[in-house]
Amino acid sequence: MLVTIDFHGAVAVVTLNRPEAMNALSAALRVELAQAMHRLDGNDAVRAVVLTGAGQRAFTAGLDLKELGADTSHLGAANAEDATRNPVRAVEQCRKPVIGAINGVAITGGFELALACDVLVASDNARFADTHARVGIMPGWGLSQKLSRIIGIARAKELSLTGNFIGAEQALAWGLVNRVVAAQDLVSTAIALAQDMASIDPHMVMAYKNLIDEGYALAFGDGLALEAQLSSEMNGQVDAGVVEARRREVMERGRTQG
Repeated sequence: MLVTIDFHGAVAVVTLNRPEAMNALSAALRVELAQAMHRLDGNDAVRAVVLTGAGQRAFTAGLDLKELGADTSHLGAANAEDATRNPVRAVEQCRKPVIGAINGVAITGGFELALACDVLVASDNARFADTHARVGIMPGWGLSQKLSRIIGIARAKELSLTGNFIGAEQALAWGLVNRVVAAQDLVSTAIALAQDMASIDPHMVMAYKNLIDEGYALAFGDGLALEAQLSSEMNGQVDAGVVEARRREVMERGRTQG
């Protein structure tokens, strides 16, 4: 199998499973990834997902360049919404939180796949590079627009117009990843974070994730208007007794955290 799924309670760990090819995104792997994410999105027992790569060398090295040399038809804009050909769409279409556990290099298309995740946890040997310009192709899965919004336009231009790699600590300093951990602790750390998310009412998590994503794509004022609209719609249906019970749970949980 090119994509494997393991379950840890309400958390599913999806692994890109081509370690001998640095988990390159072959056509077959992209199809399996799309199918896996679709199944997990529809599985009510799954509340959060961790996405990682097999081995410690690569999260994914991006598109399979051997296939790309033989067939470039899948690079066209017409395929941008096809999750079986665009792995970024496969991840973005999942309504549940997706945590990327970056276990090695995330290069070009692999970098774009990492940016499709909601949260990134990197191992201390993770590295990121955008080599689109060096290879001679334009990004089509969102990197040119997402990266500048995450780390700033000047830093994005530095990465994209040089093709240089940055390591995990630099990625952390630039706000590209949420945290850096030892390689042996990567997946367990990502699972623990996913379990925190899975402990919240799933409908609330999905609605809140959608609000953040939709608002982020808007101008700030429009995003505030969207929040006001959805807040009015949802909060008017909240049961006061349920909120009070959850408030007490939040306070008790807070006492156990540093």
